[in-house]
Amino acid sequence: MLRLLACCALAVLPAFLRADEWPQWMGPHRDNEWREDGVLDAFPPTGPRVLWRTPIAGGYAGPAVAGGRVFVTDYVTAADVKVANFERKASTGTERVLCLDETTGRILWKHEYPVTYTIAYPAGPRCTPTVDGDRVYTLGAEGDLLCFEVATGNVLWSRDLKKDYATKAALWGWASHPLVDGDRLICIAGTEAAHAVAFDTRTGKEIWRAGKAPEQGYVPPSIIEAAGVRQLVLAKPDGVYAVEPETGKLLWEAAYGADNGSIIMTPVRVGEHLYIGGYQNKNLLLKLKSDAPGVEVVWRNKPKQGISAVNVQPFVADGLVYGFHESGELRAMRVPDGDFAWRGGGPLGGRPQGSGTAFINRHRDRFFLFTETGDLVIARLSPAGYEELSRVHLLEPTNNAFGRPVVWCQPAYANRAAVVRNDAEIIRVSLAR
Repeated sequence: MLRLLACCALAVLPAFLRADEWPQWMGPHRDNEWREDGVLDAFPPTGPRVLWRTPIAGGYAGPAVAGGRVFVTDYVTAADVKVANFERKASTGTERVLCLDETTGRILWKHEYPVTYTIAYPAGPRCTPTVDGDRVYTLGAEGDLLCFEVATGNVLWSRDLKKDYATKAALWGWASHPLVDGDRLICIAGTEAAHAVAFDTRTGKEIWRAGKAPEQGYVPPSIIEAAGVRQLVLAKPDGVYAVEPETGKLLWEAAYGADNGSIIMTPVRVGEHLYIGGYQNKNLLLKLKSDAPGVEVVWRNKPKQGISAVNVQPFVADGLVYGFHESGELRAMRVPDGDFAWRGGGPLGGRPQGSGTAFINRHRDRFFLFTETGDLVIARLSPAGYEELSRVHLLEPTNNAFGRPVVWCQPAYANRAAVVRNDAEIIRVSLAR
């Protein structure tokens, strides 16, 4: 009888464990936190179980997971996509939106459209699909914005951002993951006509537009609350600014001087401060006003301080900003002084390389980091330093950057599994305890 009760308890136990989805860039709360229970503490000696593999084509766009489906975008072309970092090279091909069954990896539907790339790093789309209820939104590398019905793949509306906002793609294409806020889909759109635009999620009609910029930049929009007010924080090569999410009305702005238009990371908040950094040791620390929307510049462009984040969104914990500098060095930066609790080491090992990349996600008291070499690493990041706990190789690096092979893709963590891709396949790997 006791044995029967124990078996029944074990059978019921998983029902009480918290599961989660990954419906957009950086997860359900757009914060790179994985909150599920029942996740393994270390990889088994033979590696985690690969649940499925599905062939796909090129791209940097991470997958989204929601409602038992996986959404990902890619680019099919016969052209050579291994192009130098700052070299624009035209190529023709087909961008695709794929919807896969989360359990089997089988393609449920796909949508494809012709596109001409005019960008550097032309392997494929950059933006993670955004799932909102019965709709999914995708943004291609050349500014094709589409809204699909999740169940069928029917296109409900679309926008051509280049045409609609009289602009061209930035050097590295459209890479600012759209944000759903109520009935608004907020996108980085263009340059002189409008930097940011809010579209009606149901119809695609413009609700408001805000800002002008010399180039789009690559910063995904985010929303904070300060001075008792919701503030949509946006960034462009010549400034960081905030507007009312409902109306697009300007709340504040601070100057920034991006090198090569490369303002990339979303500003991170540490208490009453916002930090952003980019190429060539550009950095900016702002202090949020508490009595009314506004900011004060604390410091700008400290040459030997800060984190110039390029591929990896930094993570805030323990009052520190953890992130990869443009050199590939892992750093833990204090705020507000901009000095380091520590720097160096990390999952890439050895001497740092330019734009060294390992995507950072926290789970409870440890971190999962997916490296550009295709390894998934479990580690601790703390004020004391970096401590590696477990490592496994998942995918081969199929693209190149700065003369070395890389795989640059943010994984999705959902239902005790990781979903990640390179330029040849997308896989789902069990991370269940």
